[in-house]
Amino acid sequence: MGAPGFPVAGGNESVRPSGLLDVLGMASVVLDAEGRIVLWSPQAEELFGYPAREALGQYAARIMVHEQHLDLVIKLFADVMVTGQSWAGAFPIRRKDGSTRLVEFRNMRLLDDRGDVYALGLCADRSTVRRLERDVALSTRMIAQSPIGLAVLDIDLRYVSVNPALERLNGVPAEKHIGRSMREVLPHLDVDAIEAAALDVLRGGRPLVDQLAVGRTPADPAREHAWTISLYRLEDAVGTVLGVAAMVVDVTEQHRAGVEAEAARRRLAVIADATTRIGTTLELERTARELAEVAVPELADVAAVDLLDAVVAGRRSVFGPTEPAVIRALAVRADDEPEALRAADPPGQVARYGPERLVTECVRTGRPVMLARVEEADLPRIARSAEAAELLARAGVHSYLAVPLIARGEVLGALDLKRTRNAQPFTEDDLLLARELASRAAVQIDNARWYQNARDTALTLQRSLLPSHPAVTGGLEVASRYQPAGATSEVGGDWFDVIPLDGGKTALVVGDVMGSGITAAATMGRLRTATNTLASLDLDPARLLEHLDRITEDLDHSIATCVYAVHDPALRQCRIANAGHLPPVRLREGRPPELLELPTGAPLGVGGVAFSTTTVDLGPGDRLVFYTDGLVETRQHPLDERLDALLSLLDGPDRPLEEVCDLLLRTLHQPDNSDDVALLIARVQQP
Repeated sequence: MGAPGFPVAGGNESVRPSGLLDVLGMASVVLDAEGRIVLWSPQAEELFGYPAREALGQYAARIMVHEQHLDLVIKLFADVMVTGQSWAGAFPIRRKDGSTRLVEFRNMRLLDDRGDVYALGLCADRSTVRRLERDVALSTRMIAQSPIGLAVLDIDLRYVSVNPALERLNGVPAEKHIGRSMREVLPHLDVDAIEAAALDVLRGGRPLVDQLAVGRTPADPAREHAWTISLYRLEDAVGTVLGVAAMVVDVTEQHRAGVEAEAARRRLAVIADATTRIGTTLELERTARELAEVAVPELADVAAVDLLDAVVAGRRSVFGPTEPAVIRALAVRADDEPEALRAADPPGQVARYGPERLVTECVRTGRPVMLARVEEADLPRIARSAEAAELLARAGVHSYLAVPLIARGEVLGALDLKRTRNAQPFTEDDLLLARELASRAAVQIDNARWYQNARDTALTLQRSLLPSHPAVTGGLEVASRYQPAGATSEVGGDWFDVIPLDGGKTALVVGDVMGSGITAAATMGRLRTATNTLASLDLDPARLLEHLDRITEDLDHSIATCVYAVHDPALRQCRIANAGHLPPVRLREGRPPELLELPTGAPLGVGGVAFSTTTVDLGPGDRLVFYTDGLVETRQHPLDERLDALLSLLDGPDRPLEEVCDLLLRTLHQPDNSDDVALLIARVQQP
């Protein structure tokens, strides 16, 4: 059967004729034995200019041959009639209108069933014949010598002819193409799209130009090639569809260059994305998560970020070829890969990885490890356990890549990558991208781990210097909080203290050393120690601040703010002095909260500025709220607005002090605040 909509030879179905004879305008003439015309075709009428009524019965030589060749033609005619051998040649003729035309003749003898002899003459315009000959010769030579693969397929899309170039491209001899389909000749090439396109061209007649096809052929079965294919419908002079002409151009190098350019563009896009997404904070775990999130799905289906445990703790990790690596998992990312997630080490877990593990090899040598094709025997070297290896097998892990995280010459850990759903194995281009990501992320991770170590050190020092006080002391119920800053570099400056004094009195202190980090924490510790010593002398608050001011001047030009208050339950009073600090809040039953009006004073360390003491009344149930600026100051709001918010939160019925501390921190302290907070609340007890 032929393709739908096209005529098929055979059976009772009619077949449309070829148009080649029509192009030639081939004339047919039959002569009797005496040379008279007995049959005259319409083409003869058109070629010689004589209608049939004038030509029939006439001697052919008189109206078909120029007079100068008359004798020769009569002799040739006689030879054909006597010998039966055909004759061919070209002679000028004189048409009825007097014009001359060069005509090519073919003459042969005919016999009918009675034995009578006739002559058949076939005639065509010589210029038309030569034009067709040139066209055929040119087409044949061009097809044979063209570097472009050319083929003709019939309406059933089977090869009719192929040129030498296509033989070379396909790696199949021409004779093994003929009569076969593309699917049969090229079994390893996906031809569905090509055949569908060819059928569209056959039906609609609209050419298809430069459709890309990628695959493998017998010419080079080990390598993938790319071609552009153009298809044109073939028709004869009368419009009969003959088939499809195909032009095939090998564009493998251009295609590979385009693929490489696209890969390079993708790498740049991923790197640009990583630059903005990795290292947004100085939190170690978050930085590791950001790296894993960039790697999936752009580079891998499963990504894990692991650091050497010693590195996390701020130590160098050195181990030999036979020693295990102690690694802490920081982050893992796998979209819709539950089994791969279960096979990974949970973030925060510390594990000992044997020397045979690929990630151990990676962090020990500081070099990438890549398995483009993961075999079943490789899984135990990738997975953390036999059970994990089974999970990875079920997840379909088929390609693996581990690249070291190296910053400032030190191996910090590894970026561990696996592919499951992405059918392509890791390539050298993927390795290049992974190394670039790891290199950029390692610096951010190194910064984060050092800042975290510095933060932990500062917090440890800060907390060790802060007091632990009883809930009730000297007629006061006391609650306190310390909230470290969101940023590592801001830890260390704020403090509070509750100091029992003789006679049932209690000193309350809240202060803030300007600056940050370990230096601020150390300065705070020295000021706290000095305050405790001076408080034991039962000095007036203003006098105590003067001594602290001189001490602060000697502490490497440090500056600090401070509020110092002494509560006397016998007098029901509190004497307060302020050194550049925010004023405390007093709360009394039945009255709105108020900021105490105190002389602000200068910060400690300025030197040469007098301080003054203010006495305020405090009865049973009254409360004082001391705080540092980290509780109320923000970059987005005026300070007055924030102090009003503080007073609003403190307004209302009396609550447990611990609950009030939590409320103030939860409501006022911003998550991204770059300052720490000290908070101290005291309530006067009933005598």
